[in-house]
Amino acid sequence: MKLSEYLQYDGLGLAELVAKKQVSSSELLNLALQRAADTNPKLNAIIIPMHDYAKTRTQEALTGPFAGVPFLVKDLFQEYAGYPTSYGCTGLKRIHYIAEQNSEIVNRWENSGIVTFGRTNTPEFGIKGITEPDAWGACHNPWNLKHNSGGSSGGSASAVAAGIVPLAGAGDGGGSIRIPASYCGLFGLKPSRGRTPWGPNMSEAMHGAAIQHVLTKTVRDSAAMLDVTHGPEHSSLFKIKSPESTYLEAIQFPPKKLKIAFSTQSPIGTKVSEDAIAAVHHTVKLLESLGHTLIEDTPAIDGLALARDFITTWFSQFSYMLEQIKQQYQSKNGDFELDSLALAAFGAQTSAAQYIHNLNNWGLYTTQMNHFFDRYDLYLTPATASVAPKNGEIKLPQWQKPILKSLIKLGKAHLLAQGKLVDQIVKDNLKWVPFTQLANITGLPAMSVPLYWNKDHLPLGSQFIAPFAQEDRLLQLAAQLEQAQPWLNRYNQIHI
Repeated sequence: MKLSEYLQYDGLGLAELVAKKQVSSSELLNLALQRAADTNPKLNAIIIPMHDYAKTRTQEALTGPFAGVPFLVKDLFQEYAGYPTSYGCTGLKRIHYIAEQNSEIVNRWENSGIVTFGRTNTPEFGIKGITEPDAWGACHNPWNLKHNSGGSSGGSASAVAAGIVPLAGAGDGGGSIRIPASYCGLFGLKPSRGRTPWGPNMSEAMHGAAIQHVLTKTVRDSAAMLDVTHGPEHSSLFKIKSPESTYLEAIQFPPKKLKIAFSTQSPIGTKVSEDAIAAVHHTVKLLESLGHTLIEDTPAIDGLALARDFITTWFSQFSYMLEQIKQQYQSKNGDFELDSLALAAFGAQTSAAQYIHNLNNWGLYTTQMNHFFDRYDLYLTPATASVAPKNGEIKLPQWQKPILKSLIKLGKAHLLAQGKLVDQIVKDNLKWVPFTQLANITGLPAMSVPLYWNKDHLPLGSQFIAPFAQEDRLLQLAAQLEQAQPWLNRYNQIHI
């Protein structure tokens, strides 16, 4: 097989060739490594190689729907026993932290037959919607290397779009699958709370807001991998209802005629680009041509209040994580990025009463979405407020750094959490990506579908949110949209 041929296949397509003995898993790995050698120096998508592990695995009798297919995992929670992981953090990179056991999601991916040969770039602890960690440097977008690939699954998105692998591990706690999917022109599904596992050391992440899955070029790859990974484990808090058929079987049938609400307004009152508005309007027309009913409407939710509750819980959780790492590894402030220290300081000021109040509000937002879905089958918005920002565009301004350093040194970083600064922090952090947190807080499944490219050939995804446990409805619609407006040939336009 030639590299040019390798680039034309999705994961299931490559696995079929392996099954028919038209190509071997070792040949596929060599092609993936070749593509990585050609492109990764420019992309900075893969930051920790696992070549020895991959070469050994190609000699095994692999089984599963992706047997022999090259794969990459995100350098955050997706751990392999005996291999380093940094979580995008300079401190963990410095001490060469080694995982002691596999994450359960990794075990299930392994059962699908994949061949993992590296870990992908991510912002420090996944706390940003862009991938520019101090530990590893910026991850570049293959559509335009001056732009970022998004976060926190930015390295995985960049690698898939560039054709290094047909699919890669990802995770989504505030949009971290859908944001890079939008920026890199990929299909990205965030499953429902509890659909995929977090064990063995965790029952769930951030009260179920965060969930793990993959980034893919095709809908069927996402469906097939969810078939392999979904379902509870011993660490799970509850058992989510299983689908009536496999997801791969479900997408063989078109969805029923759907009633879909749509909006292009930022829920936090920030600017939405012309590209994002155009992307949704394009999708609306496409959906109407397929027989679906589209109505402009929004849930009865205070978007700024939801964002505030999300940020407060998120930063509080992060503050706890940072303290745990400091205690376990005797880390100092210098081991972490200034942004991270500031966000942790903000989170540390949250009282127990405030925290519980925020979590109670999460339940209210879920109730409001359930009422909304009494009237509609799906909710459509832009996945992101704009196309991918340029690298460095949303970094912490230089003038703010000495102020933050002084506040942290004096132990007065709590001042960040006072007065109107909270709302400003919310808007500054989420203005690029105000649409994705709703699905995380409510635990609802959501996806970004690549249906729009602007005049500069930069993609921007359309986000769909569905009722709880309705991944099959999302995947069916995505497959219908993929058939109506195929996007796989778009990746041929990427030249690195």
